[in-house]
Amino acid sequence: MSKTYSVYILASRARTLYTGVTGNLHKRMLEHRLGRIPGFTTRYKIFRLVHLEHFANIHAAIAREKEIKAWRREMKIHLIERANPTWQDLAAPLPHAYPTKPPMSFRT
Repeated sequence: MSKTYSVYILASRARTLYTGVTGNLHKRMLEHRLGRIPGFTTRYKIFRLVHLEHFANIHAAIAREKEIKAWRREMKIHLIERANPTWQDLAAPLPHAYPTKPPMSFRT
């Protein structure tokens, strides 16, 4: 059985982007979505999977991740919108720790 490696782009609601690579996409998505990875993605609530590429070779996956990370924002947006023009969350069924709506403020 061969291993699959994934290069992915996550976006926040404000469309802040993060590019990563993993050998276990399901586990990594849960880590991002539940805020278990401290740092940039947790701080900016970046958890919506908007782009995904699969590779059979880890070296090819890492090279692609580095290539995408070196691009300007406009190129990343073009890459996302080519296959996902509405920025749909490709991992929508997975649970996440972030509210879907801003909390309502109650006044008394």
